[in-house]
This record gives sequence, structure tokens and C-alpha cells, in this order.
Amino acid sequence: MAARLTLDDLARLPAPGMDAPSKLAFAPDGQSVTFLAAADRTNRLSLWRWDPRSGNRTELLGPVAATDEAGLRADDVLRRERSRERALGVTDYHVAELANRHVLLAPLDGRAYRSIDGAPATQIPGLTELQDVRLAPDGERLAWVRGGDLFAAHLGTDGVPGEVRRLSTDAEDGVTNGLADYQAAEELGRDRGFWWSHDGRSVAYAHVDERDVPPFVIQHLAVDPSRVERHRYPFAGGPNPTVSLRVARVDDGSSRTVALPMESGDYLARVVAQPGDGWLVAVLPRAQRSLHWLRVGADGAATELWTESATPWLNLDDQTRVLDDGRILRATEATGHRHLELRAADGTLERRLTEGPWVVTALVAVLEARHEVLFTATRDGVLERHLYRVPVDAPRPVAEPERLSGEPGWHEAVVAPDGTSWIDRWSSLVSAPRVVLVRRNGGQEVLHAPSVSAAELGLRPPELTTVRAADGVTELNLAVYVPDAPAAVPPPAVLWVYGGPHSQKVANSWELSVMLSRQLVAQLGCAVVVVDSRGTFNRGVAFEAALDRALGSVEVDDQLAALDQLASRGMLDSNRVAITGGSYGGYMTIRALLAHPDRFRGGVAWAPVVAWQGYDAAYTERYLGAPAEAPSAYRAAGLLDSAARLERPLLIQHGMVDENVHVRHTIRFLDALNEAGLACDLQLFPGSRHAARGTATLISRDRRAIEFLARTLELPLPDGWARAATGPP
Repeated sequence: MAARLTLDDLARLPAPGMDAPSKLAFAPDGQSVTFLAAADRTNRLSLWRWDPRSGNRTELLGPVAATDEAGLRADDVLRRERSRERALGVTDYHVAELANRHVLLAPLDGRAYRSIDGAPATQIPGLTELQDVRLAPDGERLAWVRGGDLFAAHLGTDGVPGEVRRLSTDAEDGVTNGLADYQAAEELGRDRGFWWSHDGRSVAYAHVDERDVPPFVIQHLAVDPSRVERHRYPFAGGPNPTVSLRVARVDDGSSRTVALPMESGDYLARVVAQPGDGWLVAVLPRAQRSLHWLRVGADGAATELWTESATPWLNLDDQTRVLDDGRILRATEATGHRHLELRAADGTLERRLTEGPWVVTALVAVLEARHEVLFTATRDGVLERHLYRVPVDAPRPVAEPERLSGEPGWHEAVVAPDGTSWIDRWSSLVSAPRVVLVRRNGGQEVLHAPSVSAAELGLRPPELTTVRAADGVTELNLAVYVPDAPAAVPPPAVLWVYGGPHSQKVANSWELSVMLSRQLVAQLGCAVVVVDSRGTFNRGVAFEAALDRALGSVEVDDQLAALDQLASRGMLDSNRVAITGGSYGGYMTIRALLAHPDRFRGGVAWAPVVAWQGYDAAYTERYLGAPAEAPSAYRAAGLLDSAARLERPLLIQHGMVDENVHVRHTIRFLDALNEAGLACDLQLFPGSRHAARGTATLISRDRRAIEFLARTLELPLPDGWARAATGPP
């Protein structure tokens, strides 16, 4: 039998085995590696430098900032929500990739720290309350945002900024320069708002005007005196921020606006620096069915290159590079699966580098001297990630990719600038993350061995299997956490659901094994089921398109089909099933309870969306269209009109200062229940946002949810449950 888990275990960070180095990067000369990790396996990270030849590790910057999230600056709190960051201390850093020396910059608590050639990082004087800060590629210049405006300066040999150039002057309430707006960071995968040119002489930056977006007020009621925060939240169908691109010369501070083909409400999607000066820029129209690529010079002049079109929507990615000769390496879904293509400097398509019924998930390195591209992909199955290489100038037909990674499981890679070695961060369901330096000519150096095993933890990894979707044809992947004790009859089950677009929850990865809340429920004698239904990511455009203007439809049907097939295999009792999930999974939980009360005993929903007009424009309009154009799609996808059909026990948990899925969603659902003479259980967290944080909050949330599920499924809680689930870890 597995070791008995407690709620304290669930609240500890990092999860067991998840203490491996992260954000790994090579020095420009390829001779050393930097990374983030905790010195004591806590959740407080430091910046480290590792010399693979000697094996020496040096701490360059420790976690000198806040020791808990309560001490963080307001800007950092919201940035962490957008990036889903849960660690403390040093959580980010940048490498000056074109510098002659190994120059690092780490932002920390509104300040900036610089390290050169392995020396301990020192604070750059005079810079405080920074909202973002980045080195130029040569490491000699620095740009930063403070108070919504952009500044730049040369750095002296002593690290002191020289004459400061103010590159923008018009920040005010609702207007910022050099920062990513909410939707760019939350929904478009763009967390940056300014970009150095390769030569370090110019900066391109986003100018964001949100003054036409009405402010949404969030009230903090648990503090005395109470306070409010205001967010200009762009609701579906409402006004979007007006975003433009400016280019500034650092030497004289001059700035000009780039003439981009953007209508009001369109999105500045991507900005990619090209060799020398200038950038490759992508504009995404609000309808998100096309992507317009332009070349922008340091003088602000823009030249249109090509336009990508997609149906039913266009998925953005970060897989675009400009080669030294001006050619463009790019990943697109033009074939129905995301693959690499090579374009001439004028944007004309030259050739495709990869093809097939699988997707490229990351463009890891373009090694021009070796005439090759390294990337990770699902070529050996969507449940795994492996590293591959193809030649840049691939012959026709497309060259067969060469797999470079070995063990089955989940590989992430960082490649040295000269391509002679790479860092492989690998895990599987049975092995915690391992990090090694792999040399192309043979040999490895271990940076981090797995710190724990499933056997040592007494955990039973979930079993991966497949079922057919509700259409009877499409194959779906799912994970089942099997109860420890064998039973004479099939066990009850909890369907742990997400099911929304741009998600993949089932994988041969250690992270799945240390989802301890699921493991604890399984220890109560319950099967836990996780299904990647149609509409989820990394299976190709057609697989995702099942949700086009139909959120809450086939993904619910597929979850039910999976339960039926598992029941037919004797893996669960279909008459004793509960459902739980958060965010889109919270929406799915309530949706399933309302549409299929005969299939579920009850459910727990965290931060559910209940009315899609109340969610942001970039996400919602991508999948449902604009509300004025598709009112029936919004009505069908919403939950308020069907609230009166609630028959089963439901617990809703929601953070009251959630700036992503506002607690207003839950309040509106409660109001609809009241109108129908119905009620549900409710647990509000006055100080919590979209992600539950803090030991006390996590324990309170998990205790209430697991007790609710156990009661719903008539599962006995172990002796000493309440005592084992109290107090700090």
C-alpha cells in the first residue's frame, strides 16, 4: 500500500521530485550553463552557474526578496498570475546572447542584478520599482520600464548606468509603454512589451492605450480598511485596447510609430529581432483567422511580407527565427499540423522542413554553421516529447527527422550555441526529472539526478490508456489513477476534468504522477480519471476544431464516452462518479452536472466561467466568435439559462480577487439558482486570485473539496483525517 498522504503534503511546494533545475541556458561560448534552483529543495530559487568540465556550481544570486507571496509588489503579483509562477526568489533572468562575455541580468523585487563571467550578481544602482528590465544582446546597454514609460542607458564597466534616455513620455492612467497588456500576456503568449534590436541601437516597444476599456473593480473585503483595485478588462464583444508599435533610437531618444496594418482592437502578436537591426512583426486581427507578417526597420518603416490564414482560428507560437541571410524559419499549421517551413527574405515560401500527422512543439535551435534545425515534437506519440534534427536546406521530399533523445518520456532541450552539446531535462511517469548535458560526440555530464522515485514515495503512477471519442472513431488518451487496494467490485470514480482548448493533461511525465490531490483521492479507494477530449491541444487543427463555436459540447460527450468504456473494462462503477475541475474544468464540471445529472453524484468546481460574455475577448472570440455575430453560440455555451436544472450536489470554490475569471461568474450562477429556488455549497477565498496560493488556503480548499467528494461518493475518510490535515507543513 502507498504511504498515506495528508493535506499538508498537497500544500507543499515544490511537489516531490519537481526540484530539478529550470530555465537552463548556455553561456555564449557554450562552456557553462546557468539555471534556477533552490539550494535546499524549497520553493525559493537562486540563480546558479555550472561548469560541466569541473562540475563546480556557483550561486550567483540568492533569493533576497520576499520570503512569501504576501510581501510581493503588486506588479509582481499580477505578473506571476499571468506566468503561472509559484516559486519565490529569483524566478527569471536573461542572457546577453551576443556579448563577448557571459553577462546575465536578473530582475528581483523591482530591482535589477547583473553578473559577468561567473561573478556574484550585484545590484545595478539607481534602478528601483522596475516593471520590466532587459539587457541589449551585446550586454552593454539596458532598457527598463518604470511608471509605464520606457528608459534606456549604457552600462559602465562598474555596472552603473550612464546617461539615461527616456524613450517614451506619455504614460498615464490607461496608457503604458513597453509592457504587455493583459490579453497579450494571458491569452496570446506574449509577456514582453519591448524588444532590443540585435545591434543594441534601437528598441521596438508596444504602446498600449486602454482608456476606452471600462475599468472593472475588484474589492478586497478581508483587509481593514478595505481597498479596491481597478482593471481595464476587455470583455468579449467590448472594446479592446488600442495597441501600436513604436521604434526608438537609444542614442538620441527619438521615437516614431510604425505604420502597421492594424484596425482598432487588433493584436500585436509577435516581435522577433532579426540579425543587424530591425524586427519581424506579426499582427493578429481581432477575428484571429489570419496573421500578417511584416519586416520593420530601425527607422520605423514597415514592409509587408506574407499573410497566413487559418480555419477556424490561428494558433500563435514562438517558433519563428530570422537567419543571417534574411531567410525566415517558421512553424505554421497550414498542413493541418504544426510544422516547420523556410521562407525567403521577402516572405516567399521556399520549402517545408517537416510534415506528417504530428506537431512540432518547440523550435529549440537553428544551427546555421551546421545547416540544421533542432526541435521537439510529438512524432513518436503525443504522450511524449523528443528532440529531433533536420537539415535547414532539406531535400525534396522532406527529410526524415533524426531523433536525438533516448528514453521514453518527456524531453525538454536547450542547445549550446555551437551545437556540440545540449541540456536534456527528462522525466517519465516513473522517474522524477533528470538533467544532463549530452555531448554530440558521446558522453554525458549529470547536473541533476532524480531526487526521488515513485517507489520511495509510495506512489502509484497513473496508468495511460486509450478510448474512443463519442464519435466512435477518434482515439483519445487518458490517465487513470487506480486505487491501491484491489476490490471485489469496480471502484467509484472522480472525473478530474479540464478539457478546454490549448491544453494537454495526459502525458508520460513525472508531473502527472505527483498530482498529489489525485493520488490522495485514489488512496480513499476511488479511481481518478483524466481525459484529453476533442478540442485539446497538440493533436492537429481538425482535432481542436471540434470546439469551434461549440464550447461545452463534444468535450463533455467525450468525457462521458471515456467513462462508459472504462466501466465496460471493470475499471470503475459508472453509478458512483463525481466530477471536479478548475477554471475551464470548473466550467466543464457544472456543464456536465447540468446536462447529465444521471451520470454524476455531484461535483466540485473551482473558479468556473458561467457566462462567456463575461470572459476576455481574445480567448472567447477565438472560439465562439464575436457575441453580436454568434449570439446562439454564446447562449448554448453558457450555464445561466440552465442553472434551474441543477439536481446534484455542487460545491463552488472561488477566489474573490480573481482578476481572470471574476468571482462575478459564481455570484451570477448563485443568483440564477436562487431564482430557481435552488442552492449549492460555496467556499470563497477573500484574498485569492485565479490560482490558489499559500499553505492555509491550499489546505482549506483541498480539505473542503476532498471531503465533499468523499461524502458524495460515500467514501470513508481515514482515521485522524482532520488532525493530519491541519497546521503548517
